[in-house]
Formats: sequence, structure tokens, C-alpha cells
Amino acid sequence: MNDQFHEMRRFVEQAMDGPGSHGFDHTLRVISLCELIGREENANMDILIPAAIFHDVARPLEKKTGIPHEEKGAEIAGKFLNQISYGKERISQVVHAIKAHRFSTALVPETLEAQILSDADKLDAMGAVGIARAFISAGERGGDISDGLEHMHGKLLRLSSLMYTRSGKKMAARRHELLSSFVQALEEEIKTDNNQT
Repeated sequence: MNDQFHEMRRFVEQAMDGPGSHGFDHTLRVISLCELIGREENANMDILIPAAIFHDVARPLEKKTGIPHEEKGAEIAGKFLNQISYGKERISQVVHAIKAHRFSTALVPETLEAQILSDADKLDAMGAVGIARAFISAGERGGDISDGLEHMHGKLLRLSSLMYTRSGKKMAARRHELLSSFVQALEEEIKTDNNQT
């Protein structure tokens, strides 16, 4: 990782809240997934890695203000990258990738780098890590196991069909299988526990 990337990482880490379902550890995993998929898909890492670093920088602000984090995050990234003279064309592509990364946004990722970021963000919501994050998220909202399970049915089990890249689809298939098996096992255990009470 070059010096500019390290500078970006330091800035984002300081801007983020503490641990949680969208803590800085999530950002680090998304960066790693972007590096992996980006190499396989021949992406422009000078666009992809900054987009991954900044993609959730505005999560804490969204909690406080209600402004969608992908919009505010793109604005924050644009300002920061402009200050370090990162280049107008690269900045506009980083901004697009951040704006288009979110599962629930209507904006379609139009570049390879934006598609990879979207895939990487979704991949971190699947598999073993996705399961752990679903229950952390449920706890953050004051929910319980049933809330985590509802989130898996409402969103996480749909993600594998929404991948853009060949590499992302391959990784999603494995994580989806684990997630599906877990959901089935959990529902069976809950059903058994309820029948015994």
C-alpha cells in the first residue's frame, strides 16, 4: 500500500466510530476483498482502493444526521482527495464508486471499480463474517436472535444474486452456501427449543 493510501487510511480510521457492525474492521476487510477481486479482474487500484477506504467514512454521520452515508462519504472523499491533488478524473471515479456501493441505493455501479466495491461490501455481509455482523447489528438496534434472522432473510440471502463480477460471484456462492446452512440450522434449533417449552 503506497504512502497516499496510508494517509487515507489514517484519516478514515480517525473519522470512524468505535467497533460495531460497520466499524473500521469492516472497512479493512472490504479493502482486502477489493485487493483480491481487483487483481483478478484487472481493476485500476488507484481508483478501487481509495473508494474502499472511504466507502463507509460517513457511517457515524448518517447515524447523527440521517444523511445517507454513501452521499456524504463521497463528498468527504472528494474533498480529501482534492486536497492531496489526487487527480480530477480519478477523484470522479472514486466518488462514483462510493455513491454506488450501497445495497439499497438506486444508483447502478457503472465502472469495474464501482462494481468490485459493491461486490466486496456485499461479500462482507455474507458467510461467517456476515453472520457475526448480522447479530452485532441486531444488538446495536436492541434486537435479538429473531431480528438477526429476519435481516438474513430480508437482505443477506439475496446478495449472491446481486453480484457483478465473475470473481465476486464465485466467492459469493461459497459464502451463500454457508449462510444458508446456518439459517437452516438456526431455524431448526429455534423450532426445537420452542417445542420443548
